[in-house]
Amino acid sequence: MAKTQMKSYSLAEMKDKYIGKVGTPGRDEYEYELRMELLGRMIKTARQERNLTQEQLGKLVGVQKAQISKLESSSNSATIDTVLKVFKALKADIHFNVTIENQRLQLL
Repeated sequence: MAKTQMKSYSLAEMKDKYIGKVGTPGRDEYEYELRMELLGRMIKTARQERNLTQEQLGKLVGVQKAQISKLESSSNSATIDTVLKVFKALKADIHFNVTIENQRLQLL
């Protein structure tokens, strides 16, 4: 009996096929939501490392507990100002990388 060989696909190929190619609106939205989810997880992890409740962190930042909850669950588009305030309140460093045409920009 002959065995049928299954074709395997890379993650990039699967994303291209089911989400859309890089640069398409669907793919851009997917990538944005993924980054927001990761940012939310980083905020939650840092808050828990500092043994703070969402309410306590909200008071340090000057926002309501609900805002912190939304940031952590990535259900809210946060302004860069709010994100910076959150990490400052957590006494955490945050670093941004900017890449243009495969070249990473550095501030000197």
